[in-house]
Amino acid sequence: MAKKDYYETLGVDKNASDADIKSAFRKKAKEYHPDVNKDPAAADKFKEIGEAYSVLSDTSKRKQYDQFGSAAFDNNAGGYGGGFSGGFSGFDFDDLDLGSIFEQFMGGGFTSRNKGSKRKTKGEDFLVKLDLTFEEAIFGTEKSFNITIDEECSDCNGEGGHDPETCSHCSGRGRVITEQRTILGVIQTETTCPYCKGAGKQFKKTCSACKGKGNVKKNKDIKLRVPSGVEDGDQMRLAGKGSAGTGGGPNGDIYINFKVKNHPLFKRDGKDIYLVVPLTITEAALGCTKKIPTIYGTEKFSFKAGTQNNENIKIRGKGIESEKNRSTGDMYLITNIIIPNKLDRKQKSLLKELDATNLTNETAFKNFDKYL
Repeated sequence: MAKKDYYETLGVDKNASDADIKSAFRKKAKEYHPDVNKDPAAADKFKEIGEAYSVLSDTSKRKQYDQFGSAAFDNNAGGYGGGFSGGFSGFDFDDLDLGSIFEQFMGGGFTSRNKGSKRKTKGEDFLVKLDLTFEEAIFGTEKSFNITIDEECSDCNGEGGHDPETCSHCSGRGRVITEQRTILGVIQTETTCPYCKGAGKQFKKTCSACKGKGNVKKNKDIKLRVPSGVEDGDQMRLAGKGSAGTGGGPNGDIYINFKVKNHPLFKRDGKDIYLVVPLTITEAALGCTKKIPTIYGTEKFSFKAGTQNNENIKIRGKGIESEKNRSTGDMYLITNIIIPNKLDRKQKSLLKELDATNLTNETAFKNFDKYL
């Protein structure tokens, strides 16, 4: 019979401590457990790991192994072949974190428990895209939309049936145990009862309204108050307005994604409003008072004499009152001096007369003329 290197099997050296051996065994057992590793060779490898640990975890057996090697146990095969006689009796696998795979080896077999019963599952979330006009977004509004969601069945109160009785398959535990014979012995696996889905009860009569699902499709109109100051791409959450959960789980949510239309005149940057104001060359040169549109209505504004093109003039407090930021923005007037592209004879004459006067005393012209 070939010699076996138990240290190599566990991946530790000969000076490994008991803690090192135990830690290595946990990792290897988790990696090669047949319920996890579907490689056909995994079962044999798992058996070898168990055999190695059975020897190296026992002080006296380890001494024998260190002195005589695996041959010391070849004629002492009282367990799972090849001298694996100790089994895993009493070894606790909880800290292996295998959860639903297995918890504990006991003698010639082990039991695996999937903890918990019928799970509480949150209902489905929904995303709704909602179009807003420019005015609806900045001032706020009330909107409504239609959506189809799952609601708890009112006929059976979400139970899925009527006249409940204890599940005969799991005796009300919500869990069932199945047995399977393997090379390690009999494996007992505890899982959620497939007949009652972990509820521990069944119904004599399936609910006809929801066909046993506990939820029914409902078409609903949802009303929504849109706060002032909403921007394009903003999102709002309506908590608990989505589909009903299952197993007593919470309702899902509805998320509203806002799409704001552009305005033909106003431009927006956050809570600030921008407006391009066209001025004639005489209005800009002489100054003027003009009516200008704002988001709050028409107002008069005075432009000073000598107003330049593309000036940025701020009007405080004429921006958006945003509920989101709890503040009010400003309005900015961007001047756009319009140069006429067609002039009649009289206009040309007047401009020539004006050009003959002293118009070159401005600093800008002086600085430019220095380099001519």
